Amino acid sequence: MTDVVKVTIDDREIGVAKGTGLVESAAAAGIEIPVFCYEPRLGPPVGACRMCLVEVEGFPKLQAGCTLAAQDGMIVRTAATSKRAADGQRGTLEFILVNHPLDCPVCDKGGECPLQDVTFRYGPGSTRMTFSKLTFEKPIPVSPLIALDRERCILCYRCTRFSGEVAEDEQLIARNRGAHTEIATFGEDPYRAPFSGNVVELCPVGALTSTQYRFEARPWEIQNVPTTCTLCPSGCSVSATTREGRVKRVQSRNHPEVDRGWLCDKGRFSYPSLRADDRLGEPLVRGERGLEPVSWDEALDRAETLLRGARGRIVTALSGSETTEQAYALARLLRVGLESHAAVLPESTSSALDAFRAPLSTIADAELVVIVGDDAVVDRAPIVDLWLRQARRNGAELVPIGASDPGRIAAASSAEALHRLTVAGDALGERLRASDRAVLIWSGPGGGGGARLAEAAHALGFEGKTGCAVFHLPATPNGRAVAEAWAIAADADDSDPGTPIGLLLVSGDDAANDPAVRALAENAERVIASTMFHGLAVGWADLVLPATGPLEREGTSMNLEGRVQRLRRAAVPPVPDELAWLAKLAGRFDVALSPHAALVFEELSAKLYSGIELSALGERAPLAARAPYLAPEPAIASEADKGQSPAGTDPHFVGQLKLQRYRPLFSGPHVERVPELQFQRPEAEVALSPADAEKRGIVTGDTVALRSNGTSVELRARIDRRLAIGIARVAVEHAGDLHPTVEVVRP
Repeated sequence: MTDVVKVTIDDREIGVAKGTGLVESAAAAGIEIPVFCYEPRLGPPVGACRMCLVEVEGFPKLQAGCTLAAQDGMIVRTAATSKRAADGQRGTLEFILVNHPLDCPVCDKGGECPLQDVTFRYGPGSTRMTFSKLTFEKPIPVSPLIALDRERCILCYRCTRFSGEVAEDEQLIARNRGAHTEIATFGEDPYRAPFSGNVVELCPVGALTSTQYRFEARPWEIQNVPTTCTLCPSGCSVSATTREGRVKRVQSRNHPEVDRGWLCDKGRFSYPSLRADDRLGEPLVRGERGLEPVSWDEALDRAETLLRGARGRIVTALSGSETTEQAYALARLLRVGLESHAAVLPESTSSALDAFRAPLSTIADAELVVIVGDDAVVDRAPIVDLWLRQARRNGAELVPIGASDPGRIAAASSAEALHRLTVAGDALGERLRASDRAVLIWSGPGGGGGARLAEAAHALGFEGKTGCAVFHLPATPNGRAVAEAWAIAADADDSDPGTPIGLLLVSGDDAANDPAVRALAENAERVIASTMFHGLAVGWADLVLPATGPLEREGTSMNLEGRVQRLRRAAVPPVPDELAWLAKLAGRFDVALSPHAALVFEELSAKLYSGIELSALGERAPLAARAPYLAPEPAIASEADKGQSPAGTDPHFVGQLKLQRYRPLFSGPHVERVPELQFQRPEAEVALSPADAEKRGIVTGDTVALRSNGTSVELRARIDRRLAIGIARVAVEHAGDLHPTVEVVRP
């Protein structure tokens, strides 16, 4: 039971939990203590700015309120009732403003600046300073994404504390001392980290600004639309700032259970892709002279002709980035109107995980976290990586295991590694079984991730333990809901997989860029593709229908927790919404389908979400309660999951290596079209274990050739001590058409 203490602030007595910060205690009493450096998410307060000076009975000097915790009987007076505190705050603010430029009219922070607000409420009406202010070169490029106006900096250290204590990239520092202290990176290196953009939002003045948003809009001429990021399965809450119908920036919108107010650079800075030069603005139909633009009526006529005239199966390749409503509408058209059931679904998780459903914030309180799989967590679900770092700071033990791990289960498949944890006598498994605060995370492809994870959690007795949780990190943002929406649209699939593909329908740029989908397209008689950009699909599609972007849609999505979240349209798309043309096309096949996302959600919610209303999702969507455990379907091992890697664990083996492809965080069609994000993309390199590199006489930095079946790709070598013997790890964008096993040689 939490101890409650009585604290008196400005003659108001309140009861708060013992240890509550004085700033929060005052807020509970409706009293403001102004702060600059204080930010609870950054860890223990440092009292750097001194703006929070208060008078505490029994203390001879003014105290930094943010550094104090509530104690029973404490009597505090703020600037509202204490002349000493008011004089201290006024002096502190005057000192902060000594060299701060009076450029609010041109500052990007102007109008939404804490320094402005505090100065108006607590500062002097005029200045006593008559000397010239210090000036510096401006702006200083911290990275292609962030600019620094050094003369505005008040040295609150929010940015450096985030870099060192939250993201733990430790790239942003305060160098020099005293009046010469300045924010910088080491040397001239850019701030290159997955979460660098958070420092722009944390900065309480206009010192750190976004190069994309710089001089683009003013606070009184913008609108902020609350929505959800759908560029990865985390589902972070964001606010899209728009001006004159165009997205100008994306900021975090604190959901304490999901993201805690942090946002990765992919979600924050990739919105300019909505205005990419190769964005499709009208349908394209293949004719005698190649693809030619046509009207939407002509495009729908062509789509109807292709659908009715398909000889063989109609196969749909879904990307997993569709809204749930889009997937349901597409399924209604094809599965009801055309009785076509075949689909290539993206990797999805399993509904069996609902028995262990928990918010991502559960990770922070864990004592033991086991991460199974070969993909870096930050690449699959970046916000989970921040939760893991917080868990470690809180004392948790993080244990990675998987096929690439050179430790206890080297060269085993991820599914096998997970299964071993449930075997009686396994030391790590026994610790998981005994713990009340244990978390299992699957981060990697293959093996039926979600289902196998649920089986392991059930065997380890996680049911009923609210402090225990499991999370599958899927490869696509909305894979599970897309698969479920497809399944509920009609009866089970009864199509013959041996029938030739008469028509392939490709949904989304991610699906169009998938090598497996391209292989299907080569064997299909006709292809319809719905994409945003003039990309690969345009080369082999018979009909191309322009698609909308992530911030241009209404609907819902389901994140990796199983949380159904609402998407709100921030910008009007330059093309019709998918639901609009799907509804028109469905009408030609006598299928009733609404063009409005809210009505489509109402229909599918009755089948999928127990009839929950869209309004109930709100701006901070709740997480549904845990469901009873239902055993998933038995695993069907793929070829990639069978056996060991080519090298096994034989230290004398020199030959082919198992090619392990991974999808980096900064990849995909939206990242590729944002110039400022290109420096974040991975280098063209192959990672090798020290043993494999030594046998081949390779050192970090060497140019090596990867060869398989007549295909050769030259990459830079990098030795990775975390890799098991027999693995060659390459980003998908640099792997080309290499086969699953490769030779790695010096050219």
